[in-house]
Amino acid sequence: MSAEVTKTEQEWQAELTPEQYDVLRRKGTEPPFTGKYVHAKDDGTYRCAACGAELFSSQTKFNSGTGWPSFTEPSVAEAVELHSDRSHGMTRTEVVCRRCGGHLGHVFDDGPGENGQRYCINSLALELDPEV
Repeated sequence: MSAEVTKTEQEWQAELTPEQYDVLRRKGTEPPFTGKYVHAKDDGTYRCAACGAELFSSQTKFNSGTGWPSFTEPSVAEAVELHSDRSHGMTRTEVVCRRCGGHLGHVFDDGPGENGQRYCINSLALELDPEV
């Protein structure tokens, strides 16, 4: 599926902070334990920082101890796409926002819950929409 939100790289650079651009558009990773949502416990919906798509619920967030916000599953399965990532000498599964194609992080098979998954997501790729 192709992204619904398409912009030039210049448009993305103008709209995102340099750090967000590095993560979302260049597939970078923020240093562990530095993101604003690593220890967040607020209730709400985590949205894509680039396009606002609903991605994760605070109800599925857990403390994985890895240094990045972790979730057991997306709010809506169709909100994300999974791609094979063979960068950095390892094989992982990349998590991408289906709406804009932004890199969010990776999913691993070492999480709690029924599906055993841990969506390890960069804080820079997220915006929390708090519950009121």
